[in-house]
Amino acid sequence: MTDGRISNPTHPTPPRTEDDRLDRLRLIRSRRVGPATYHRLMAEHGSARAALAALPEVARAAGVPDYRTCPIEVARAEMAEGRLAGAVPLFHGAPDYPASLLALSDAPPVLWLQGDAGLLARPMVALVGARNASSLGIRMARRLAEGLGQAGYVVVSGLARGIDSEAHMAAMATGTLAVQAGGVEVIYPEENTALAEEIRLKGARLSEQPMGTQPQTRHFPQRNRIIAGLAQAVVVVEAAARSGSLITARMALDQGREVMAVPGHPFDARASGCNMLIRDGATLVRGPADILEALGQIGAQFDETGEVPADMSAPPLPGPVPPSRPLAEAAELHSRILARLGPSPTAEDQLIRDLALPPARLAPEILTLELEGRIQRHPGGLLARL
Repeated sequence: MTDGRISNPTHPTPPRTEDDRLDRLRLIRSRRVGPATYHRLMAEHGSARAALAALPEVARAAGVPDYRTCPIEVARAEMAEGRLAGAVPLFHGAPDYPASLLALSDAPPVLWLQGDAGLLARPMVALVGARNASSLGIRMARRLAEGLGQAGYVVVSGLARGIDSEAHMAAMATGTLAVQAGGVEVIYPEENTALAEEIRLKGARLSEQPMGTQPQTRHFPQRNRIIAGLAQAVVVVEAAARSGSLITARMALDQGREVMAVPGHPFDARASGCNMLIRDGATLVRGPADILEALGQIGAQFDETGEVPADMSAPPLPGPVPPSRPLAEAAELHSRILARLGPSPTAEDQLIRDLALPPARLAPEILTLELEGRIQRHPGGLLARL
């Protein structure tokens, strides 16, 4: 495995004992272990306990001496904090883990949930957009969220101000899920404290971060991949040309989800990202009907109310493969770039030679991956995958 990825099995082994849960939590909380590394270690060693035992030697071989795995006391403390906060841990492979995330190579090994776990079994659509949303953008977010809710979809968003907040509020009565960048009990921005509490009571909140984690810049792209992975489609209502919403859209395309966007005035910077997505092949959205029409083939898997039929535990995902288009080509190029990179720095010139593409073609995509937090630039023209 040269690219650091591993295809997760459709039905991974669930944790069977409390000790196994603690071992899995210790593994993902150990230093330098991210989701992709976690899944690789589990596949190679068969269990979290065996992976923990092997990890110091793996680290030593990678040039990290005196490596220590996460102490069991830390894992026990996190589990206790979760119980005090009324949060439930969802472990990868367990029956209550979101089925739509299982196929992701970097699926979160554990998620903390507050609220209604039943929402995770229903079909979802993500609504994302600008924090400094216009009045028209806010009205559109409300209209889309209400229409999707009436059609039986859970509206997923990121609890940010602007479009996210409006989407959550409009879908409160029908089902909404907030994916957070920090700990599930840490509300950001603080102004959304009342909204977050209402979502906890009437909907659900979800996070992969340890309890009590204050959100950092690097956490938001990680949060965005979960939003995209949960949803059958990502709808961007307003977004600047360089924005977190566009990162979510690209991640959705990488994961095989449908990408849709609401068009805006060419002079409005908040619409530039949406207009770019539409130019590159995203579905143009004028109202809820456009989203439902695009999801028609997927929606046929559910009954008239949009609920999952009794004989289906979750909808098969991803949905139909998007047609070939510039946006899809960018996603394919991102995969090729990431496949060539690993944790050890590689010369950018060597990457260009390996991919046999003009530097002008690669430069903007490398920058995009850097902004998304998926690669890191080192001195001397070196690149490494995160």
